[in-house]
Amino acid sequence: MSMSAKLILRKKPNSKGQYPLAIRITKDRRSTYKHIGHYIDLEDWDDKNLKVKKSNPEAESLNTLIASKLSEARKGLISLQTDNKAVTARQIKKEIYKPTSSLTFFDFADEHLEALEAEKKINRHSTDSAWLSYIEKYCSGRHLTFQEIDNRFLKKFKAYLIGSSSLTETTAMNVMVLIRLLFNQAIKHKVISKEIYPFGKDKFKIKFPETNKTGLSCKEIKVLENLTQLTQMERHSLNVWLFSFYFAGMRVSDVLFTRWSQIYDNRLHYRMGKNSKLLSLKIPVKVEGILLQYIDDRVKNDDFIFPEMKKADLTDAKDIYRKKKVANKKFNDHLKKIAKRAGIQKKVTMHIARHSFGNIAGDNIHPLMLQKLYRHSDLKTTINYQSNFIHRDADNALDEVINF
Repeated sequence: MSMSAKLILRKKPNSKGQYPLAIRITKDRRSTYKHIGHYIDLEDWDDKNLKVKKSNPEAESLNTLIASKLSEARKGLISLQTDNKAVTARQIKKEIYKPTSSLTFFDFADEHLEALEAEKKINRHSTDSAWLSYIEKYCSGRHLTFQEIDNRFLKKFKAYLIGSSSLTETTAMNVMVLIRLLFNQAIKHKVISKEIYPFGKDKFKIKFPETNKTGLSCKEIKVLENLTQLTQMERHSLNVWLFSFYFAGMRVSDVLFTRWSQIYDNRLHYRMGKNSKLLSLKIPVKVEGILLQYIDDRVKNDDFIFPEMKKADLTDAKDIYRKKKVANKKFNDHLKKIAKRAGIQKKVTMHIARHSFGNIAGDNIHPLMLQKLYRHSDLKTTINYQSNFIHRDADNALDEVINF
């Protein structure tokens, strides 16, 4: 069995034009590579002596690291030869670079949940806890290592989620996203080796099914705007919904946390709760009418515009989460009644305000402007979102074919 480990400079430069230091592990003329994690300029590499030249300011420390990594690899090879194991070059790399941490999947998952709680991300904590409960039930306990979660495990687990647990494809994929997140974090913290990562090309692929996002039309929203004889709570729920719609589908949590102090110079200035991005929008005339209905309840300039969060303990993330959840359910219950009274067949919830804005915007507003309004980090996200509401080209194409 012929095996070797050699230090090389791989000829695959990064975006800065630097090249990665790596250990090449060869078995029977087949090789695999273990990157050390450092890049250098080509002229700083001594190809004859296989070391970093003194022209590199970090040469001494890099050469010390290289010697250590190479020694580690060669000791591993000697151990495998002693055991006379029949393994491939890739398997040799896995054997040599086994993770040293004893943390199991659920140990790391618990650390993840503790971090979410410390960061007061209660909504995310609640959701991820639910996803982890499915994994625990599937494994009949919490004795699960990262090494056990391979492509076969994930395929069987997905079948379990959709079959035995009756989850939708989308929900099942959300569970897989959490598993992938924990894998990435564990690799980053060197709890496990990236060689056992089960996602990606030729491995388990996370693919969400297409969803049907339906928003209200201009005509339907006008009907809502002109509704009369609503109860006080129905009027309030509709006001919150319209406020969200008028501000480009503002998320309900952001609506509830809007304060009077954020309105000045005839603009609303606020920081989005989801991504902490700042946004400044002109106050539409229609919003002015809504604000007038609440201005008499303002005690001080920093008061919330809407009443739901006024009694929340703002130092208690769990109390804030509970009050937001209760408020959202209350709004949606009233919106369901309002939609029925308005003769609207579509589902109307707080989130539909965002879809409605996207539906009416269609392809009439440039994607770059919509990206700014939505505060998406990536234009591709905006384009993909708007694709749910743009049908004109397909409709015209259909008419051209059948209208003969």
